[in-house]
Amino acid sequence: MSDLPLPLPPDRIPPGVPDWRSADAARWLAATPARWAHPLWPVCALVVAMVWSVVAAPEAPCTPAEPCGTDWWGAALAGAGLLSLYWIWRLPRLALLSLGATAAGGLLDAGLPAAFDGSADLAMLSALAYAVVTIVHRLAAANRQRLLAEQAAGPVKHALPAAAGRFRRGRLSFALASLLLAVGMFAFWQAQQVVGEYEEHAARGTRIAAEVTRVTDDEDVPVLEAASPEGGSHTVETAFPEDHAVGSTVELVVDGEWARLAAEPYDVIGWELLLLVTAVPGLAFLANGATSRLRVLRLCRAPLPALKVLVREGHTDSRTWVYAADDLAGERPVLHFHSLYAVGDVDEEEDDGTEDEAPAAFGTEAAKEAWAAEAVAALKGTDPVPPLCEAVLFGAPFAGAEVVLTAAEEDGEASVECSVTPVRPATAKLFGVPGGFDGMSGRPDGRAGAAMEPTVDPLTWSADRGSRAIGLFLLIVHGGGTWAALGDDLAWHWLLVLVLGMPWLISSVATALNWRVTADQRGLWVTGAWRVRHVPWNRIAGVHHTDDGIRVSVSEGKDVTLSPTGWACLEHRLGRHPAAVRAADEAGALWQDPALRPARHATAAEQGMPLGPVVLALAVLWGAAVLLL
Repeated sequence: MSDLPLPLPPDRIPPGVPDWRSADAARWLAATPARWAHPLWPVCALVVAMVWSVVAAPEAPCTPAEPCGTDWWGAALAGAGLLSLYWIWRLPRLALLSLGATAAGGLLDAGLPAAFDGSADLAMLSALAYAVVTIVHRLAAANRQRLLAEQAAGPVKHALPAAAGRFRRGRLSFALASLLLAVGMFAFWQAQQVVGEYEEHAARGTRIAAEVTRVTDDEDVPVLEAASPEGGSHTVETAFPEDHAVGSTVELVVDGEWARLAAEPYDVIGWELLLLVTAVPGLAFLANGATSRLRVLRLCRAPLPALKVLVREGHTDSRTWVYAADDLAGERPVLHFHSLYAVGDVDEEEDDGTEDEAPAAFGTEAAKEAWAAEAVAALKGTDPVPPLCEAVLFGAPFAGAEVVLTAAEEDGEASVECSVTPVRPATAKLFGVPGGFDGMSGRPDGRAGAAMEPTVDPLTWSADRGSRAIGLFLLIVHGGGTWAALGDDLAWHWLLVLVLGMPWLISSVATALNWRVTADQRGLWVTGAWRVRHVPWNRIAGVHHTDDGIRVSVSEGKDVTLSPTGWACLEHRLGRHPAAVRAADEAGALWQDPALRPARHATAAEQGMPLGPVVLALAVLWGAAVLLL
């Protein structure tokens, strides 16, 4: 296959469309928001401030004068806060509105003097201010990127391809929003039914003072018994049994056999929570669908700037990666997004009435086998890297924009694709190596093999400091979970979590502390948590480094996976070369070049020994010690 990009048919390139050169693309990337404005930081600050405010807020007691009933205002503020966390990341303009509403609602609820009274309130206001500053900075940076893209595109505007005008966005979001909001409205209606039932009884009943004679809090729903001065006795439910001591006086609302505490008239917390957990994602989906539909309509409204670029489909994540038109090697990506083919990309006037031969060809056994082989290769990561293609990008790209793409295909034709996720600059990730390189590390490219020389002794790669640090951390988590579940008060919910998570946790600890890959003359020996697996060279289909592990693809049988083997992205940021990445690269080079393979077989000691049984024994001993102490 030629190294040149696949050419776009000349008739699919509008006249006067300029190339997006590397110099212009570099200026566009330089306008990316600063790292201090990354959405992660304001979201973390707001979460910490919210938790602090909830913990520091005084718990108001339920009294007949101020009974504990519905708190729709508090639920609305909580929902606005949760939506703000999501919109800061996805829809910063809406986040400005929701943050303003949250701040105004909090001030109205507590009063302006009280908002500056405690450190938790000051922390919340500071987090809100920081979030607003980051959003304004991001919006300003996006505007700069839009202007730079328009300058590079020149004054000539171009109409979208016809297929893009028929592309629809937001239907799935609208459907999910309708379902979730319907459930939320049902929860609100049910809560109002409970409130209305209480008000009917209260209007007919009377209020009496009664003395508490017994409080029971060892049942699913705590109850108390109270005797009225007339000699009657009433049993009522209470959410706060600790507030009612035996011998104290409580005020009851009584309507025949029906009785309730005047301070706790009804309990609709379940319906309020259901409303919150359905309305928040429902409104998020509704906003996603509305903004997606509006952005597509805005694209189709008038002619747009266009740029000639190069594109490539991501090998591991199916993103569309965009490169400058003169970056013929595809080394420096500029931006990325997910896209879908625009339905109806066919010129009906050119239909000659002949039947399409593709379905018949696909139905042949050879075509089915070829398709199956391609699917298996894609799943194993051994399929070839998608080629670079010439393309025309319609719309001025900026962080958060929607764009349309006409790209060359391998059959010599062209396709129209519309973005279904916002444009993201291909800058360095917040924690990790630059995100524009599509996660293709671990695919043998010859560079690891060029630095290696043939050896006699087997080659071994094993857990390094980063991997062992993760193993020790998980071991501490396991010990703390065992203490919480089996401590003085046996916590059944913690015990259930411990039992369900123990197999994964023990395997992860043993792998992170002791993983090993040994290459000898016959193949690879892979030491995991519980066993040592041998994979001959002739059965290996590829060796790859994933986000947190190593995967040895096997041509016949189940792939061999080691996970976790460290936090590669953090180690890259610290200037280190993780052992897992090195193992995948060098083992892949040995698989590619038999001349580099070691000359002798590995001994049992060199193959390694699983650590899983030892970790399991330590876990059992620690659990027994916690129970006995």
